[in-house]
Order: sequence, then structure tokens, then C-alpha cells
Amino acid sequence: MGGESAETAQGERAHFRPAEAESSGGTFPLVDERRTELDPRPRIASIKQSLIQIKQLLAFYLSREFSRDAARGAGFLCLPVLLAGGAAVYFALPREPGTGTLVLTIAFLTLLTWQSRRKLLLSTPLAAVLVFTVGLGAAKLETLRASTPMVGSDVTTRITGRLVQQERRADGRIRLTIDILETERPHLSYPPDRVRLTARDVPADLRPGDGVYGLVRLMSPSGPVRPGAYDFSFTSYFAGRNAVGFFMSGPERVTLDTPAPLLSYPARWLERMRGALAERIRSQIGGPEGEIAVAVITGFRAGIPEEINEWLRRAGLAHILAISGLHMALVAATVMVMVRAVSALFPGFSSRVPVKKYAAAAALVMCTLYLCISGAAVAAQRSYVMLAVMLAALICDRAAITMRNVAIAALVIVAWSPHVVVGPSFQMSFAATAALVAGYAAWNHWRQQRATRRPPPEGSLPWRLARYGLIFLVGLSATSLIAGTATAIYGVWHFQRVTPLALPANLTAMPVVSVFAMPAAVLAILSMPFGLDGIFLKAMGQAIAAVVAIAEWFSTHSPVDAVGLIPLTAMLFFTGALLVLVVSTTWLRLLALPLAAAGVVFLAMRQLPHVVITEDATLVGLSGEGALLAVNRTRPNGFTMDDWTRALAAGTVVKPTNVETGAPQPQNAEKTRFHCGEDLCLARHESDALIAHAATPKAARAACAGADLVVLDDAVTSDPCGPAPAATVVTKRDLAHYGSAAIFFEENPSAEGSGKARITFAITKPWRPWHAHRAWSRAARGLPPHR
Repeated sequence: MGGESAETAQGERAHFRPAEAESSGGTFPLVDERRTELDPRPRIASIKQSLIQIKQLLAFYLSREFSRDAARGAGFLCLPVLLAGGAAVYFALPREPGTGTLVLTIAFLTLLTWQSRRKLLLSTPLAAVLVFTVGLGAAKLETLRASTPMVGSDVTTRITGRLVQQERRADGRIRLTIDILETERPHLSYPPDRVRLTARDVPADLRPGDGVYGLVRLMSPSGPVRPGAYDFSFTSYFAGRNAVGFFMSGPERVTLDTPAPLLSYPARWLERMRGALAERIRSQIGGPEGEIAVAVITGFRAGIPEEINEWLRRAGLAHILAISGLHMALVAATVMVMVRAVSALFPGFSSRVPVKKYAAAAALVMCTLYLCISGAAVAAQRSYVMLAVMLAALICDRAAITMRNVAIAALVIVAWSPHVVVGPSFQMSFAATAALVAGYAAWNHWRQQRATRRPPPEGSLPWRLARYGLIFLVGLSATSLIAGTATAIYGVWHFQRVTPLALPANLTAMPVVSVFAMPAAVLAILSMPFGLDGIFLKAMGQAIAAVVAIAEWFSTHSPVDAVGLIPLTAMLFFTGALLVLVVSTTWLRLLALPLAAAGVVFLAMRQLPHVVITEDATLVGLSGEGALLAVNRTRPNGFTMDDWTRALAAGTVVKPTNVETGAPQPQNAEKTRFHCGEDLCLARHESDALIAHAATPKAARAACAGADLVVLDDAVTSDPCGPAPAATVVTKRDLAHYGSAAIFFEENPSAEGSGKARITFAITKPWRPWHAHRAWSRAARGLPPHR
């Protein structure tokens, strides 16, 4: 048989061998060297043929790997990605899309997808575009559903309202959420429905549902402190809050004539229970540890001192404060372990009933209770949905930890609250969860293959305990590393900070949280009706004190924190790389490498703003070499400065110097330091561009001739430098329309330009619904401040 096969093969080769080869002993050179020197066409043809073969081979392998991923359900995993992508694009659009246009587009795409259902190559991209457009429509529907009319201009009035929620802050003030029932002196024609106000003190017996009266200052929610920063208007719009402000006198507790709506009674009872629970925890655990315990159990985080918040952020432990997947998972695990441990004491019972399912049901009930008492914030809702899906799968004898369950939870969240997809909580939690599930699946696959080849070794009890301890330590390290890597890009994108010591900090602190703090919290809640919660709360307080000490040590020794802004393109490429890694289970994961490389390239090409301006035109920041940030005010806003220093990667803030007499002169302006007179501040950028901040039109006109950028803190005058200014002018009215600004100085400005400053504003026109209230501010209407 072997000889016959060899002869057949030789015979087949003979069909492709020219006659010259027969006479030369049966060998035939593939390339004639003399001919190649004279005519390169055979070599070119060979290269082309090789390229064609490589292309065909690559297409074959790609098709095979795509088919494998599709058979494993990758298409379903892409649904929440496309839906969330559509919602994110909607919120990033420069103008509001029409409702009719979206409806017709969705209907048209649905018809096309249905008609092409038998053609896979056509129906698949059409279905993807349809899901993406549905995400746009879901975001549009939520915007219409919210329709929160916000206060456009600051106003002082007396209000009568019903208290919805109160929360103690770390500075001693009380933050109140109030539903407005009536306004007087002056009576507002269009009063806000719900406001958030702060007060120095409140009556001791004030509870949610009580009537509140007092003189307040109402203000519209502000926009971002710089382009791309946190937008308070956006958050307030979808939270249903029409205004923010503070009590100028009061508040006083009053009796309301209008009865509360019947549907508000459960929410009022729940808020009162949360308040009582928070006070109970504070009575047992004093100091900052008690406030952290209140945040972990009830969701009230305002009472934690800012210093401790900063320690936790720098150490990479801030996630223990947000009620998210970690807390829900620990609560569920604690309840399941308790139920199964108790049932093991009764062998007859545990052998007859599926104890695992009962434990999962008990955990689901406890997680539902935890969701309610924690305030049901967006992060808690998302975590609850994910855990509920997993526990329901466990009850139904399905795999609990799968990427499909994560996708189902994401679909529910995006469909119900599309606006959360642009926030850090959604992005970081789902990135961490998806990465952990994918990592767990890969590890489980490797473990199963290893078990078939080599069974686990057996040994003595101490050896097995040491082995289990090592496995636990490695698992905790892998969990922190995978989750930290997956969320790092979003931490940098939203907060411009990294936590290089997050891995050792989590390895040190998380066992304390997992083994002591959270189980003690669950036992405290269960034993509280019997008055036996004191010992468990004390134990929880000791564990939290240890975590705070760990956070302080790692925060002090952290070598780097603020890293500056990153480009949107870099974040999108890194996100694409992460999606490829978690969705695919084949060699297609290698496609993540060029995506990540592209993200690194765009990250290296970033350009940080040279000047930033607040939307009220009062504060200007100038970045310089040596991580310096110069400002024009001696007492700038703390929140704004914290954001600016992180965004511009500045380590030192340079305060202005005051001119003793007269106005500062351009020839005396220092680089990266403001010199301020009565109405004018001057500073030079490293590029030698002169920046002027003027409080009056007269001071601005004096600086117009020599300055490259003039910021005018006046909304009445629109062109202080004339119709064709040599300098770039930004007035208070401009900022009232377009929000805060970032300025970039061009190295080689064009001769046709009006200067070498390029401006990027935080807000575009026409305004989106959450910015429409800006039209009614006095500055936007060109009016001076009310006196």
C-alpha cells in the first residue's frame, strides 16, 4: 500500500513537471536565476501568489473563529454593547435628534432586517445597526420621560415643601431633598418641583414626609468646570431635581394642609427607616468609621471626611464605599454560607431538600432588602440586577457565573436608564465584572484540562490547608489585577488619576472587608430587631478602622496620582480591545493587540489645555512647565481646583501676586503667574502668549492691544476690543451660552486667524434638554448681576 501511494504521488507530480525536467534527471528548478536577473516578472508573480494564499488562509481562519464565537453566543453578548453604544452616541450628539426621524429609521431598519433574514451576510450588519438605533431611541425616550424643567436664574424666595430625604455632611451641614408645594415673597410663576438644599441645622424631630418652611436661595445646576468634566446639569435633569441651593434661614418644621400622595407612603417609610438605621449605626460606631459603616449599609456617603475619601481614592480602595457588586456578592455569599451551614446540622433535612436553592432564595431576599435600605442608587440597582439574574440561574439549575448573565443585566440597565452608560459607575462596574467572568472562564477551562491530564495531588491536612491558602491568595491577586486593569482606563478618563498601589492595597484590605466587615454588617442587620446588633457593629467598626489605616499608609506611599486628560479616541480603542477580550473565546482575542496599540499611540499624541476658564468667567487657570497651574484668584473654588489639577497633571498651584499701585503692565507679566491689579490680571504662557482677565470693559480695552487672550467678567459688553480684535475675546455672556472653556495656543497660527488661541467649549448650541435652562440666566441674556 505504501509503495503504491508513493508511485501515485510521483505520477501526480509528473503532470506539473515540464519536459525539460525529465531529461535533467527528474529535477526542475522553481526559478531560473539567469532569467530572474533579466526579467523580474516570475518573482513578482510568486509574491502575488503568496499574498493571495496568505489572504485566503487568513480569511479561512477568521471565518472559522467567527463561526466558533457565534456558536458560543457572542452575538447575544454584542446586544448590550450595541445598545449602550447607541445611547452613548445620543448623549454625545451636538443637537437633539427628532423623535419622528428616530421612529421612522427604526421602523425602516426593522423592515430591512426582516426582509433579509435569509441572507446572513446582509441581515447581521442590518440587525447590528438596528440595535444601535434602538439604543438611540431608548435614550431619546428617557429624555422625554424625564423632561425636568430646571431653574434658569438664581432667585431668593420662601418655600413650603415636603421633606423627601435628609443626609448629614462631613462639614456639619445637612443636605435636604424637598418637594416644593408653595413659594411666596416672591411667588414664582413656575416653581421647581424638587430641589436639593443645604442647611446649617434642622429641627431635631424632622423626618421624611414632614413639612418644611424657610427662606432659600435657589440656583440652577452648573455645567462642567471644564470641557468633558462632570456635568451637574445632566445629573440633575435625569434625577428629577429642578434646582440646588441653601437655606438662608430655617428650616422650620410646619404642618401641611395638603396630604401626601398615597404612593409616597412606602418611600417615606423606607426613608425614615434608613435614617433611623443610620443613627443606630452612628450610636454604636463613632467617628469616621461610623460614617463609613453608614455609607456601606445605608448608602449615605456625605458624612465621610474628605481626607479619608482621598486616602481611599489614592489607594484604589474607593470602591468599598459604593454599594455595588462587591457588597451585593458578599451579602449573598454570607447568607448562603449561613443557610447551608445551619442546614448541615440537620442531615435528614439537607438530604431531602435542595438546600443550595433555598440558600440562593434566601440570599436573593436579603439582597432585595439591602437594595431597599441602601437607597437603591444606580450602582446598587445595577449590582442587584446582575446578582438577581445569577441567583435565579442557580435556582433554575443553570450556570450562575456566565457572560450571558452579565449581558442580560446590562440589557436591563441600559433599557431602563440609558443615561447611566456615560457615567463612570456603569462603565467601571461592567468592565470589571465582564473581565472577571472572562478571566474565571479561562481559568476554569485551564483547570479542567489540567485535571484530565493530572489529578490534584493529595497530601496531609496542613499541606492541603497551605495549598488552599495559596490558591485564595492567588485568586484574590488575580481578581484585583484583572478588575483593576479593566477599570483603569475609565478611571483615567473620568477622574484623570491612577492607583499604582491598588493591587497590594486590595490584597491587604479586601480580606478584612470580605471576612470581617461585610459578614458583621449582615449579622448586625439580622440581629438588630432583637437588640443584639451591638457586638457585630463594634466588630464592623474595628474592621473599618483597619481598612482606613491601610488606605492611609498606601495613599501616603503612592508615587503618582493625577495623570491628566486622555483623548476620546484612546479611550474608545482601549474599550474596543477590552470588548474583544471579554466577548471572544477564540484566537480572535489577538485582535485586541492592535486596538490597544492604537490606543497607546493616540494617548502619546494627547495635548493638554493651556488655559481653562470657568463658566462664570471668574476663575482662569494657566498651565506651565514643571506641573504648575497658575490661577488669578487667591482663594479659588476647591472642587474646581481639584478637577483642574488632575486634568492638567499639575502638582503645584501658583497664586497671583498683587500690584501695589496702578494696573499690571504687559512687559512685567511673568510666565505661569498672574499679576493682578484692581480690575485686571495678566500672565504669560510658555509660548509667550499674553493672557488677560478683566473685570470691567475698560480694563479689557486696555489689554486688547497686547494680549492674545482676553477673558471679560462682564455679560453686558460683547466686543470690548472692537469688531476685528487682534486678541481672542471670551466674555461672560459667551461662557453663559457655551459653558466653561479650554484654550489651546497654536505654535504656528495662520495669518488669517484672529490670534493664536483655539477655544473648545463644554456646551454646544442648539442646547440639549439638560442645558436649555441656560437661556434664562441673566448673563446669557446680556444683563448685569442682580443687586
